[in-house]
Amino acid sequence: QVQLVESGGGLVQPGGSLRLSCAASGISFTSYAMAWYRQAPGKDRELVAVISSSGSTKYADSVKGRFTISRDNAKNTVYLQMNSLKPEDTAVYYCNANYGVNIYWAQGTQVTVSS
Repeated sequence: QVQLVESGGGLVQPGGSLRLSCAASGISFTSYAMAWYRQAPGKDRELVAVISSSGSTKYADSVKGRFTISRDNAKNTVYLQMNSLKPEDTAVYYCNANYGVNIYWAQGTQVTVSS
């Protein structure tokens, strides 16, 4: 049974930081590209960052220089370090695992950036 379990969301003030974690089980973690998506109210889900099985990364323009995606293959966990947070970063953040036709989603964690 595949499980992606997120943690680390919450309320933070503008300019603050949060780190999201996503622990995977039931998959061959090292084979999977891992990604973070987000969905704000009334908007489509969008890709925030992705890290390949080999460790290469890509980011949405809106988060470049502020967010960092990383993975710990020994812990089957992917992280999203979010710095200099802005109100427009407010959304539900979803962890995603992708390997060919095998795609899995976490349940989502709320991130709210507000003073």
